[in-house]
Amino acid sequence: MNTSKKTFRMVLTALFMAIVIIMAFVPNLGYINLVVIKATLIHVPVIIGSIVLGPQMGAVLGATFGLTSLINNSINPSLLSFAFSPFYSVGEVGGNFFSIIICFVPRILVGVVPYYVYKGLMALMKNFKGKKLVALPAAGVAGALTNTLLVMNMIFFFFKDEFATAKSIAVEAVYDVILGIIAANGIPEAIVAAVLGTAVSLVLLRMMPKEN
Repeated sequence: MNTSKKTFRMVLTALFMAIVIIMAFVPNLGYINLVVIKATLIHVPVIIGSIVLGPQMGAVLGATFGLTSLINNSINPSLLSFAFSPFYSVGEVGGNFFSIIICFVPRILVGVVPYYVYKGLMALMKNFKGKKLVALPAAGVAGALTNTLLVMNMIFFFFKDEFATAKSIAVEAVYDVILGIIAANGIPEAIVAAVLGTAVSLVLLRMMPKEN
């Protein structure tokens, strides 16, 4: 990798990390408190970073996303923040080690999956002129759904009983409620990731210095 490309990548990585941190701690910018759970837009710079910088730097950005989620849910909680922080509890319901897994594993994968979806589709459509306009939105949607589907399903598997207690619902109704959250949060988050991810990634990919 030549010096100009390496410098460009380092600057972009630092910029994306700064964006993630700023979005995380400016109220209702990166995390939107919906009382029950927090919707997020922080997946967008992580997805863009994954596509433009690759899976290693994407994973670093994803881990930063996870860390901000842990901190935010500890100091500015919503009803289900125990699922993201072992330091928060609601009555007898509290977080534990699985809260750390939910915080970090899906978010790290948000920084990995879009890269491989993008590269895979670009390879499959190598003779198609508009391949980027298909591959980039698909990568954005894949990254957003990686976050939403993994987080919500992990909450179901690790905190089903606690979820039912916090929401004052029957355990049998938990997954129906989770499906509702996936639809209400996941679809808009995926659309935003597809639109913004495509627009910004197109610009940055054009700006990326070529190898000598």
